[in-house]
Amino acid sequence: MKCAPAFVDESDEACANCGKHGSDTVKLKSCTACRLVKYCCVDCQKAHRKLHKKACKQRAAELKDEQLYSQGHERPEGDFCPICTLPIPFRMNEHSVFNACCMKRICKGCHFAAKKRGILDCPFCRTPLPDNHADMLAMVRVRVAKKDPTAILTLGHHYSCGDLGLQKDMKKSIDLWTEAAELGSIEALFCLGLEYMKGDLVQRDEAKAVKFYAKAAMQGHAQSRNNLGCYEGQKGNYDRAVKHLLISARMGHKGSLGAIKMMFTNGDAAKEQYADALKGYQEAVEETKSHDRDEAKRLGY
Repeated sequence: MKCAPAFVDESDEACANCGKHGSDTVKLKSCTACRLVKYCCVDCQKAHRKLHKKACKQRAAELKDEQLYSQGHERPEGDFCPICTLPIPFRMNEHSVFNACCMKRICKGCHFAAKKRGILDCPFCRTPLPDNHADMLAMVRVRVAKKDPTAILTLGHHYSCGDLGLQKDMKKSIDLWTEAAELGSIEALFCLGLEYMKGDLVQRDEAKAVKFYAKAAMQGHAQSRNNLGCYEGQKGNYDRAVKHLLISARMGHKGSLGAIKMMFTNGDAAKEQYADALKGYQEAVEETKSHDRDEAKRLGY
């Protein structure tokens, strides 16, 4: 004979401050930071704050870490060639071509294969490629006007380099990267993290830099994850550093693998952790290989 499941309602729980039980008229609300306790009203939450503060802070930090280390283990969509659908090797700028017409990054294997077939336009959208800076900038601006986060990010890069006929303007770059990040650009989050960590263009703010890196890392940005690992390692937080670096090494980030190897050599990481990183790295690199990419590399394309 099967037993019926126990019925649990809100009345089984009580306010952590006054002990009042939940009911149809008394709605208990969880502490938004830790989710450990519930309160019947804001006044009770304030009154209990002093007693609850330490446990709340500890559990909130644990929840934050759980989220930080459990998310972002897969590379984002923009890291994959839209034609062959394979992940592009790091450093992506060296292994792909970025086209302003569609804001797509095409791997050099597919770009090379398209040229062999006589396709001189964009291999993805078939738009004729611009042959001068003015036309290329115009393409970018058209998509910026449509609030394309990748286009806004790209325009920020052009201002930071002072190319395509633009005057170098780092303040403009920061503003554009901020807008792109707000619209969902993962790469823009990384750029902002990098600038706040360096402190050359904006006032140096490690906490803000780490926050930007973390947001990007949890969405699969390998370089941001690597930077978090290096940052924790520099602080002597080796357990946290290895957790980050293992994730990015398994995504194919060579620098992360090298960092774990160095930590293993110095006694700050276990042999098993280095072996795990090496295996994951090799598997990730293998996933980026293709005949067209190998041929393009062999011919120096």
